[in-house]
Amino acid sequence: DIPVRSPLGVQRGNKAVIAATMATCHEFPDRELFGEDVIYSDDPVHGLLSSHRLITRATHTRDGQFGPATGKQWTVRVIADCAARNDTIYDEWLVRDYGGIVRQLGMDPRTYTAALIESEGGPEAASRPFTPEMDVDGGYHGRGNDNEWGQRYADILSRVMATDFNHLHEVCDRAVIGDYAGAQRTLGIDGTIAFWLGLRSAFPGATFRIHHQIGMDGGMLSPRAAIRWSLDGTHDGWGAFGKPTGAKLQVLVMCHAEFGPCGLRREFALYVEIAIWKQILLHTGEL
Repeated sequence: DIPVRSPLGVQRGNKAVIAATMATCHEFPDRELFGEDVIYSDDPVHGLLSSHRLITRATHTRDGQFGPATGKQWTVRVIADCAARNDTIYDEWLVRDYGGIVRQLGMDPRTYTAALIESEGGPEAASRPFTPEMDVDGGYHGRGNDNEWGQRYADILSRVMATDFNHLHEVCDRAVIGDYAGAQRTLGIDGTIAFWLGLRSAFPGATFRIHHQIGMDGGMLSPRAAIRWSLDGTHDGWGAFGKPTGAKLQVLVMCHAEFGPCGLRREFALYVEIAIWKQILLHTGEL
């Protein structure tokens, strides 16, 4: 009866997870998943929380949830936080870069989301994106660990969400690489600032809240961190999601970071554009 929360809603039970996986395998039969990193914490009370980062690629060769087969290839990242005890996953949070898939298939995320709402029966019948009110207790109540790298990254995100974007000039490697929602890749501090500015300016009054924080070093890899957080508020600013609409929403974000001798050198930040647009369009009714 595992709950899997994603920005698009909550799935309950392993049968729902299996069914969704089979539908994906049907639409993208050549799909491959490459494990890029696992950042984890272990707690004697709450068990293991492993934050998996995947690169997944596939070809759209069959009709499915993304419409008629296009024959186009896509590559996106996924981050999944999985709580496990006694070799069994019992609680999960998942962000898959659906916006990146949609864009690489030649569609606009807003237009795709409007069509998705219509295909689900219109605004009244469409499934609702995840909000705190629909959360369930899956059993994991840990908050991560107190490793210095997790705290360092938490401080960076907190400063950025407090609109101190210039702070990134102080803490980032000049050659910082960002892999962001929408299958965006940036090189250099200006690209990192532009990504975070676009998100924060769309929701300037939203409350920033960290839900889980891990820091880790070792394993022949750079010191790194995994943080799951949210913005809770309204769409009340011009930014990455266009004209302000006043829609009440949550933006669930999952991030990984890697540090080097000159500061933050790699950043991975995923949210689901489709879930955000769905909350906006269900509020405005502008399909």
